[in-house]
Amino acid sequence: MKVSSRGEYGMRAMVALARHYGEGPLSLAAVAKESSVPAAYLEQLIGPLRRAGLVESKRGAQGGYQLARPPIAVGVGEVYRVMEGPVAPMDCVSEDPADQTCPLIDGCETRPVWLKVRDSIVEALDSTTLADLIKDKPNPKRPRPAAIPEPAIAQPR
Repeated sequence: MKVSSRGEYGMRAMVALARHYGEGPLSLAAVAKESSVPAAYLEQLIGPLRRAGLVESKRGAQGGYQLARPPIAVGVGEVYRVMEGPVAPMDCVSEDPADQTCPLIDGCETRPVWLKVRDSIVEALDSTTLADLIKDKPNPKRPRPAAIPEPAIAQPR
């Protein structure tokens, strides 16, 4: 299974929005710059993300885009499915039963391995949130908190 540029760019844009969650809307240009996604392509991706309820938009001078939910509440699998559709390493094991059109499904000797592949992919996608992807990666525009010094421990003489 190969993820398209649509899936990769959509995920990178969502990670950029996650990094700025709670700071207010980000302009499309800022999201494009931070995620290294061409702005013209990002314009095409943001619409489906907004319609899926993952992104909110705000108009006006201080407008832009932001996550509709906290990063911990947005699964990577949700983003993937908006960008790529159902997980389907082969048509015969698609998450969408309507896609399972192969006439050899009944009694197919190879289908069990494709089901395992699909289920492993689904587990990896659905067990990861945007918060997991940004964990331990500070926002470059937000200063890091000062380290709290350890209390001095007196050494015996």
